[in-house]
Amino acid sequence: MKRNKPIVIGVAGGSGSGKTTVTREIYRSFPDKSIAVIQHDSYYKAQDDKPFEKRLLTNYDHPFAFDTDLLISHIHELLQFHPIKKPVYDYTVHTRSAKIVPVEPKDVIIIEGILILEDERLRDLMDIKVFVDTDSDLRIIRRLLRDTAERGRSVESVINQYLTDVRPMHLQFVEPTKRYADIIIPEGGKNTVAIDLMATKIRTILEGKGNVTT
Repeated sequence: MKRNKPIVIGVAGGSGSGKTTVTREIYRSFPDKSIAVIQHDSYYKAQDDKPFEKRLLTNYDHPFAFDTDLLISHIHELLQFHPIKKPVYDYTVHTRSAKIVPVEPKDVIIIEGILILEDERLRDLMDIKVFVDTDSDLRIIRRLLRDTAERGRSVESVINQYLTDVRPMHLQFVEPTKRYADIIIPEGGKNTVAIDLMATKIRTILEGKGNVTT
């Protein structure tokens, strides 16, 4: 029997906005795990051709840092129910790892990342576009706690990167993409009402397509 086209959902927002939490809560709303999650962060460009010193200068919040062409190609493959090999980025050497993560086609594909609404080609593949909107003071606090605890970075380095890269790129590239969103979720994963509404909407669309979700 022919399968219905998967639903593609984009979850965007600034660094530390709560995108990952929103994605995780939507995922948990479907007990059969009929969701594939694709992080834009996995698609940073390979930099093997650059010396390590130049790799250290990479601005990971700029659109040019991403291999969005590969991501788009992979989404097209998933829409055709073909499995993909999602790349893995190694931040210790600032380039793509030799490892890959196999991803099987699912009824729902969630694409998560700060800049996924920046590229029109990617937006055109999405059935639902979400922007997680969180105040800048909360985002920097969350990023500070995360990077010092999980990535062993100093407070000074996190603040410096935020002021020189993250904040300017957010204002220039991330914040303007809010206008493309179908749904804006304030305060990220703490907004259980918005997440429940999202899950209900997804389930309604899937049932309308005849896809099995429960």
